[in-house]
Parts: sequence; C-alpha cells; structure tokens
Amino acid sequence: MATKKSRKPAARAAAKNSAQKKSPARKASTRKMAAKSNARRKLKGKGRAAVPVKRARPKQRVAISHHREEDFKADGLRAYAKYRDLGVADASGGAARAHVIRLVGPCDPDVVSKLHFHDVDFQMVYVLKGWVKTYMEGVGETMFQTGSSWTQPPRIKHLIMDYSDDVELLEVILPAEFKTVELAV
Repeated sequence: MATKKSRKPAARAAAKNSAQKKSPARKASTRKMAAKSNARRKLKGKGRAAVPVKRARPKQRVAISHHREEDFKADGLRAYAKYRDLGVADASGGAARAHVIRLVGPCDPDVVSKLHFHDVDFQMVYVLKGWVKTYMEGVGETMFQTGSSWTQPPRIKHLIMDYSDDVELLEVILPAEFKTVELAV
C-alpha cells in the first residue's frame, strides 16, 4: 500500500503540471515571454546593422588668415563679388571652404538676381557688414543685416535680390569644390 500512496502524489503533481501547461493563461504568458525575447534579439540585430561606417577624413592643418585689403580678388563664382579666401580649403584637404564675400555695389538685379542652386553638402552665410535681401525656395524673401545668418540646404533654389554697397558676408561651404547650376525662369 505504501507503494500506491507514493505513486498518487507523483501522479497528482504530473497532472497539475500538465494542466498548467494547457491552461490559456499559461499559454499566453509563455507567448509574451517568447515575443519579448524575440523582440530583444531583433533590436540588438538592427542596432548592429545601423552603425555608420566611419570614413577616413583628409588630413587637416591649421589655417590662419589676417585681414589684408589686397586679398580681396574678383576671381570667384560671381563677377559682381570680390572674395577673400580664408585658407580653409587647403587646410581641410578640400573638405570645406570659407571666404569673405564683398558684393560690389550698386546692386544690378539684371546681373545679380539669377535663380540657381549649389550642389553642396552644407552652406552657411553670416552677414559681417551691411545688408542683403534674398529669395529662397520654401522661405520666400528675407532681409538679412549685420549679425544675421542663414543656412541653405543642399540644392535649394535661391537668388540675391538686393544688397547694400558695403555688404560683406562670411560663407562656409562643404565640400570646397562644388557645382552651381543657374536655372531659367
């Protein structure tokens, strides 16, 4: 009889485990745990794939530029402007360009106001002196004066509408060499 009694608790325990395995609450709990486990695995896998590959940067050096009037040259992109290169293109291995631009007055809209875009990665302009009125696609007409700045997203259509006779702009562009496309209106 002792043998029969010892079998009964073992049988009851097995039946209880079997019932727990089959219960809907137990099945739902098991599914949730499996889903969490799979979700973690998916996130970890996605995280590894999203790591950006670091590109080798060109070797850079220090660029020092002091103001000298004779450094303003009419050898840049626009005939109505004089440019003072700040040495950033050479120092950055072509990664960026920075120059001070003097727009030669008085402004002639027939020459200046040409809709165009630049094929660049980044462009920022800061008004050092005077004022300039621009048009940018999606923004409209904007007046900038001493202390104002703006960025122009890559390939944004824009033009200069007017400027003061004494305007000076600091422009930073990435990369140093880029294409400018004038558009027919």
